[in-house]
Amino acid sequence: MFPEQWHYHVAPHISAFVKWLVLAWGPFFEAISNMVLVMLLQVEGFLKWVPWWGWIIIITFIAWRQTGNLVKTLLPGILIFTIGFFGLWEVAMETLGIVFVAVFISLVVGIPMGIAMSSSDRFNAINTPLLDAMQTMPSLVYLIPALMLFGLGKVPGVFATVIYSLPPVVRLTNLGIRQVSQEVQEAALVFGASKWQMMKEVRFPLAMPTIMAGINQTTMLALSMVVIASMIGAGGLGEEVLKATNRVDVGKGFEAGWAIVVLAIVIDRITQAAAKRWDTPSEMKN
Repeated sequence: MFPEQWHYHVAPHISAFVKWLVLAWGPFFEAISNMVLVMLLQVEGFLKWVPWWGWIIIITFIAWRQTGNLVKTLLPGILIFTIGFFGLWEVAMETLGIVFVAVFISLVVGIPMGIAMSSSDRFNAINTPLLDAMQTMPSLVYLIPALMLFGLGKVPGVFATVIYSLPPVVRLTNLGIRQVSQEVQEAALVFGASKWQMMKEVRFPLAMPTIMAGINQTTMLALSMVVIASMIGAGGLGEEVLKATNRVDVGKGFEAGWAIVVLAIVIDRITQAAAKRWDTPSEMKN
């Protein structure tokens, strides 16, 4: 056994720090919460305003434009139809609203952060351990500070989802830019490209396939975290899964789980197809 007299706990200090944040920065967190809530309600309102058949037509059209394959075109629409068939359309739109807002915040924060990490080895070295910790920390842990700072509801669910889903887009933005061919960058410098032009016209476009892969992974993680965030009142399909688990209702759990899987499949296929449009010749990337 480890000697008891050598025990030292940081938990009281962390809890005290979070309590100090709540007291000292309460108005700031409340303003952030209100801003995110307004954004979330607007997104949810739009998702619910479009009729179910409208979304099926839109998704089928996107699948057709990106694949041109009859089976791959019809399958996403049929899968989405099953969500409404199980009576889960409204809660599915709530889940999508949280995912869209969380992914949007993750991209606004993550892509500039990845660009900064690709431009500075020191900044990269400082943030890499932080990203490692964010990816290895149990997802349930993120609910605690989100709950303490923002209370119960959808907003803490959004912020817990952002923290959980942020690392992939940061890492892959950094990786994609660093993998851009040095020969291509030197050729751009010879033609007089500035640092801003180099990033905007050369490095960032050539890194887009990798960045799009990061966006795809961030979206998938956000969708998985939304289920866990239902434990603090995020609602949506996660709440249906939680209710089914508490009641040991296998049928309801299957239906809610099926709806989540359908959303994941459709979003994954659409984002992967979008990423392929950014593919560049291998010699330019290497």
